[in-house]
Amino acid sequence: MPIATPTARSTAAAAWVGLGLTVIGAVFIAYAFAGPRGLLPGLSDWLPGILGHRGYTEMRVVGQLYLGQEGIFGLPLGVAATFVFMFVLFGAFLEVTGAGKFFIDLAFAATGRKPGGPAKAAVIASAGMGSISGSAIANVVTTGAFTIPLMKKLGYKAKQAGGIEAAASTGGQITPPLMGAGAFLMAEYTGVPYIEIVTVSIFPAILYLGTVYLFVHIAAMKAGMRGMTAAELPRVRSVMAAGWQFLVPLVVLLYLLIQGFSPMRVGFWAIMSVIAVAGLRALVVLAVIEPMRGNPLTVERAATAAWAGVMVIGRALSLGARNAVAVSIACAVAGIIVGVVGLTGLGLKFSSMMVALSGGNLVLALFLVLIASLILGLGLPVTAAYIVLIVLVGPALQTEFGIPLLIAHLVVFWYSQDSNVTPPVALAGFAGAAIAGSKPMETSLQAWKYAKGLYLIPLFMVFNPEIIMGGPLPVLLWTGAIAILALVAFAAALDGWLFGPMDLVSRALVIPATVAIFWPDLRVEVAGAAVLLLVLALNWWLARRAARLRPG
Repeated sequence: MPIATPTARSTAAAAWVGLGLTVIGAVFIAYAFAGPRGLLPGLSDWLPGILGHRGYTEMRVVGQLYLGQEGIFGLPLGVAATFVFMFVLFGAFLEVTGAGKFFIDLAFAATGRKPGGPAKAAVIASAGMGSISGSAIANVVTTGAFTIPLMKKLGYKAKQAGGIEAAASTGGQITPPLMGAGAFLMAEYTGVPYIEIVTVSIFPAILYLGTVYLFVHIAAMKAGMRGMTAAELPRVRSVMAAGWQFLVPLVVLLYLLIQGFSPMRVGFWAIMSVIAVAGLRALVVLAVIEPMRGNPLTVERAATAAWAGVMVIGRALSLGARNAVAVSIACAVAGIIVGVVGLTGLGLKFSSMMVALSGGNLVLALFLVLIASLILGLGLPVTAAYIVLIVLVGPALQTEFGIPLLIAHLVVFWYSQDSNVTPPVALAGFAGAAIAGSKPMETSLQAWKYAKGLYLIPLFMVFNPEIIMGGPLPVLLWTGAIAILALVAFAAALDGWLFGPMDLVSRALVIPATVAIFWPDLRVEVAGAAVLLLVLALNWWLARRAARLRPG
């Protein structure tokens, strides 16, 4: 029967992306059938008035999901099968050739001696790995296996270590160039060139990762932690000598993107550059370095090395295919939801509900978007949650609240990440807890705390659109400066520490001053910035005075 086809697709999804996504896909299919003229007319009695519709037969639903542009084989799966697959494959080639260890070692070499070094290394390494892999959970498992035990050894509590890694790894989802497949989907939905989306996403990603880094630093200073010794850390020169080849593909990728090449071609040549530099390094070792150590080049050794290279390529292709399947299935099931939304008009109904519930208040509307993303995150992967949410609330954000198209997509995309770090879902937090040996909910609460930039930065985009859309240089510099100031002050107030302990009065002043900085009025922004600067300056002066008065 025709109805078995989308159901079979949902059954296949269960094996890859879990029961939640499957159930949500099945619920939307049932919703399409629910109505007086549909296959399941009895379900219409259970639908509230605004959600009711005429109902559709199995032939109409299958036609929509398989033959329409808004179905399974629509835009999301098309993007996953082309652009996303190429970059997932690129990440797989880097992974099997050892890029993960290189990024982690480089981060440790750069930050290991500082207080809380391993935690700061986790932030940097997760940004480096996440910019390629685009998966928060994969980031936690990959980098967390190294960083979480070291954080615990240095003095961080187990729940802190797991939460830091989860929050840092979530940053990989919003860090260019891959952005968890979001950049490619955004380019297709908005018509904005991919390179432009990547470019405007750099500063917000830096703000987020900088906020996590600051939380890590504050936690280290409060606990009186010290950095690791030089003997415990790799040297930058040694790390670069062993892994310089991993930077070449990234340079190639960025150069080709700037030159305006298509993402498909960029991904292809980036993969070719990984193979080329890895092969060149192996050749130098085999033909030059090993003979100098007394191991002359022979036909047998050359053949063995060549076969090992073929096996590495095979492992990379296999890993890339496996990694791409999960994204592709998620996009296919998201296509089911998008198709049903288009067929039943649910998007317009949902937008009307959001406008009615918010009473036209933009802040309340954004809060409702955040809640909706968290609910969708119970069953949908981040990429699928973004697709569904932008279809449901995107029109209202643009038409009813006047948010520019690209900013509306970025806000929805950022808020779609909250299922990684927000209890009770917090998938990345749960992964961090498993490695840290801590309680999942406690670890998730820590991740939620460290990821506060995930909620504040999208608000800043909405009320200060020039940070994304561009504008005069003085305005951009001012906007960037007050964004940094607000995030620093908010993090300090939340933890009660910056240069030293922060009293309750100072912490209380930070909240309204931060709200003032978000207010789209220059005079209010200046007043808020002045208050924050005074609070931070007072904290610095008190910390300096306490240090001078401290005995010894």
